[in-house]
Amino acid sequence: MEIAFLLNGETRRVRVEDPLQSLLDWLRAEGLTGTKEGCNEGDCGACTVMVSDAAGRRAVNACLTMLPQIAGKALRTIEGIAAPDGTLHPVQQAMIDHHGSQCGFCTPGFIASMATAHENRRTDYDDLLAGNLCRCTGYVPILRAAEAAALEQPAAWLRTDASFPLAEMATGGLGQTDPAFLPETGDELAQWYLAHPEATLIAGGTDVSLWVTKALRDLPEVAFLSHCKDLAQIRETPDGFVIGAGVTIAALRAWAEGPHPALAGFLRRFASEQVRQMATIGGNIANGSPIGDGPPALIAMGASLTLRRGQDRRRMPLEEFFLDYRKQDRRPGEFVESVSLPKSAPGLRCYKLSKRFDQDISAVCGAFNLTIKGSKIETARIAFGGMAGIPKRASRFETALIGQPLTEESMAAALPLLEQDFTPLSDMRASAAYRMNAAQAMALRHVRALSGAAVSVLEVTP
Repeated sequence: MEIAFLLNGETRRVRVEDPLQSLLDWLRAEGLTGTKEGCNEGDCGACTVMVSDAAGRRAVNACLTMLPQIAGKALRTIEGIAAPDGTLHPVQQAMIDHHGSQCGFCTPGFIASMATAHENRRTDYDDLLAGNLCRCTGYVPILRAAEAAALEQPAAWLRTDASFPLAEMATGGLGQTDPAFLPETGDELAQWYLAHPEATLIAGGTDVSLWVTKALRDLPEVAFLSHCKDLAQIRETPDGFVIGAGVTIAALRAWAEGPHPALAGFLRRFASEQVRQMATIGGNIANGSPIGDGPPALIAMGASLTLRRGQDRRRMPLEEFFLDYRKQDRRPGEFVESVSLPKSAPGLRCYKLSKRFDQDISAVCGAFNLTIKGSKIETARIAFGGMAGIPKRASRFETALIGQPLTEESMAAALPLLEQDFTPLSDMRASAAYRMNAAQAMALRHVRALSGAAVSVLEVTP
């Protein structure tokens, strides 16, 4: 397989011998060692690079990105952030002026994240830099540098990336060479996957990459879905919205600010900016993880799933897709094509419990969608992650709440039924007892939130 892309302003054509090779490993083998390897699992941000394509400019983790995924894109590493004549990018100069670097190991990743934010004119640094860790200097001087750099104009020399002829550079043997396939449409994917049902589908790859780098798994056949633009669309229907499986979490979050603000606020806590820019909603569902943050919220919203096998499609409620731990109702050669959401879900509220606020895996995730008529609960859809081997509805708990007044007392009276709905496990993140207590506390927290009480962990009240 041969791919072409723009690297620090220069066209590169690369023969890919190992489609599972990480972009990080390839860069360092090419002598671009400014991009650092820290955790090699997307947590520290030391490997962050800037990637541009028709969808815009974004920061991603090179350790979680496989080389074929940058085909037809423009890539900037720390070596290419400054101008060709050596003029520093505004964020680089600001890091010097505000003493934002000490040991320097994390600095290339910070620069890539900050430069991407600067070029996109974003200033929500608490969010954007949550995926970059600094153990020496700390965040205060880095945030000062970012704020100072924001007063400067975008770098003129980076504008060439936006005008890069992406369509032309994405040709040259893409898609037809085993053991890797790069389809350009869902139709191509469906045809190929029907003939290769044992293959691994890689959308964002933020989880699959760890199978390779940490579990050392061999994936004989893979298909990279990042070129399937028809799978990355969001469209409105008379009944609601259809979200393509290839829509990234970042794109879903930005879109949801309008019709589903509670979902958008919840996705703020989905991993880090770098991961959200790569991870897809389809991958988050098809992954089947019992602690994936997307499914509980989508189940509570009443989402349905469309699966495709060749030219055949079938639709099911999302909660029916999950059968057992890492086991889904998915036939050989069948893949998640889209998820359908209602027009609105004004009763939706989502709560996540993890050891860190940012960039951490849930111990328990609870999603509540109640409709109230008068002073009583008319309907209830409640789902939890981390409480079973699959994301699951609290069916007995829901039934007990319907027809009851929306009070803390009625909620507390129904709480014991959660013990009939779930039998949580103990692991490194939480014990079974803690998880049950946490789920019950989330239910009480929800009632208090609906009554107007401040329940955010980011708010401090006397």
